[in-house]
Amino acid sequence: MHKRNDSRFKFQFAWLMWMRLEDICTVFTDGDWIESKDQADEGIRLIQTGNIGMGAYLEKEEKAKYISEETFNKLKCTEIFSGDILVSRLPEPVGRACIIPEKKERMITAVDCTICRSNEAIVCKEYLCYFMRSNAYYTRLLNSVTGTTRKRISRKNLGNVELDIPSKREQEKVVKQLDCLVKVISSRITELQRLDDLIKARFVEMFGNPVLNDKGWEQKSLGEITTKIGSGATPKGGKEAYQEEGITLIRSMNVHNGQFEYKDLAHISDEQASKLDNVTIEEDDVLLNITGASVARSCVVPNEILPARVNQHVCIIRCKDCIIPEFLNKLLIDDNYQDLLWSIAGSGATRESITKQQVENLQIILPMLELQKEFMAFCHQVTKSKLFEFSSLQNHTGMLQ
Repeated sequence: MHKRNDSRFKFQFAWLMWMRLEDICTVFTDGDWIESKDQADEGIRLIQTGNIGMGAYLEKEEKAKYISEETFNKLKCTEIFSGDILVSRLPEPVGRACIIPEKKERMITAVDCTICRSNEAIVCKEYLCYFMRSNAYYTRLLNSVTGTTRKRISRKNLGNVELDIPSKREQEKVVKQLDCLVKVISSRITELQRLDDLIKARFVEMFGNPVLNDKGWEQKSLGEITTKIGSGATPKGGKEAYQEEGITLIRSMNVHNGQFEYKDLAHISDEQASKLDNVTIEEDDVLLNITGASVARSCVVPNEILPARVNQHVCIIRCKDCIIPEFLNKLLIDDNYQDLLWSIAGSGATRESITKQQVENLQIILPMLELQKEFMAFCHQVTKSKLFEFSSLQNHTGMLQ
């Protein structure tokens, strides 16, 4: 234990200690090694890494696993309690933590989770959990994380991470401020979800179920209303051939429902791109993931990333004048249409996939262009509200770091 007067946690403290995580806990140990054969349909709840969010407990009741009282005693399991902090030593990200909420059932946790029962005489659990959401905390974890493909941190290295410990009074003040901030963030997230639901409801109100076509719109196959449907390939050399700059190569990880994800956007050389000229992206092309776990995700390409190509996991859909690209995208990401795409993808022999022919044969409703434009005008107005809420959410979330 030693005093320092600097802090990378975004608060100024009159008095500050730095202590190792393990030293401020009355219990600091890993969970139990529970194999599939040890599990039961009911009994003592097994809390896993998937239940640990960034400062929030994720219930996931539909995936709940249990062990019997007999197994608990035989394996000499460590029981965990409401108020304990659990830390995931696996991604994503390594080191995320949450407080176990009030629960009526008995609980244990998995071996890749570390149990931190804070010494309340030194640090309150709420302050500790907030600190374990901060950039300062994750920065200090970096040098202790191991693994090339699957990152992880050992309990020993986790225990050696130093934390800023102000006085209990200052801890309580910080917790009160951050609790208020979390409430604001939660309200922003709720409002964003409400706006998304508003667009979905408006689509159903205007156009009904696009799969059942319960409003009796004219229908045509996707192949009839497009000028191009096709996917590309991965350049020779795979990831090793990617560059920091050059022609954009769109991969399935970039295509999300209704939005384009810029993270990990790849680039290739002009020479590599020339071999993929048949899948050159044009303005307002609709993108559809056709293989793997992200199958059926769809968005409209953002024009600022052009020139671009796609790999073999992403399909280009180029619309004729009878359908607005953004409208087609809204149709493809409609819940009913997503169910249809997933049922088609799930019929593959091995992994999820949708063939070019299956994409071409998709039946698409064709409301009048005036109605398509009316709906998209509504979407654009709602999007303006979403941008305001999202900007506010980012600002408040940044304050939490």
